[in-house]
Amino acid sequence: LMKGVEMKFLVLATILIASLAFANEASEGLRAEVPNDTYSGAMVPTGWDGPLAELFTTGDWCNSIGSGVGGMDESILYDPGTTYGYGCQLSADNFIADDFEVPAGETWTIEGFTCGGYQTGSGTAPTINGIYLAGYDDPPTTGTMIYGDYGTNIFTSAIWSDIYRVNTAGSGTNSDRPIMAVTAVLSTPWVVTEGTYWVGWQFDGTASSGPWAPPVVAPTMTDTGNGLQSVDGGILWEPVNNGGFPQGFLMIIEGTSALEHTTWGEIKTV
Repeated sequence: LMKGVEMKFLVLATILIASLAFANEASEGLRAEVPNDTYSGAMVPTGWDGPLAELFTTGDWCNSIGSGVGGMDESILYDPGTTYGYGCQLSADNFIADDFEVPAGETWTIEGFTCGGYQTGSGTAPTINGIYLAGYDDPPTTGTMIYGDYGTNIFTSAIWSDIYRVNTAGSGTNSDRPIMAVTAVLSTPWVVTEGTYWVGWQFDGTASSGPWAPPVVAPTMTDTGNGLQSVDGGILWEPVNNGGFPQGFLMIIEGTSALEHTTWGEIKTV
């Protein structure tokens, strides 16, 4: 599987403080570093096998291999981060969004998305049963919705990723937040040419907490992306951060890619 923007072919005002408690799932207590913490750059959930070729991913789903309960992998929340996950629940009309880039000279036929989410205390049997998704030609703050809508549930399947979201104090012992790989196979493919696009989505689920969206992770707390969150029904979008560091969200895009060449000369150049 590929990472970042590697391809298979050629190979806005501050969020109201009163809403934060519901919009984000905050970490509790102080945390100490976990000794012998390991990181292999494992990006995709090990329990998930996408139905199509991977075109793009926003980044790593876990940052500690085999350190979790039962030898599972972990997405560890490091200091100075304070947020386990970001609200994207249908019940509260919260959304998250992230971007992707189609390289110059390529056309992507997007046929599916897989995004990471969890419901606290769910156990490893998935409780997320809905994903509502839309595509934009620019950030949702300024862009136009050009694909999908937020009124149609395009959920196809969900599976445990074999990853737990924990803080450092809970590493190896806490299994409250199993991250699910939630897949939506599109009934109508989304065809995009070179450029930057944004995807917004929200989850629905049957458990009482969330769903929440854990961020892309790294070996330490650092900048992992430029995700956005809306806690007012998609009207106002704000950058998300954890401990002052901008965060991206877990999104894998699947489909096919084709080069755009119209002359034999261009083909020979390639």
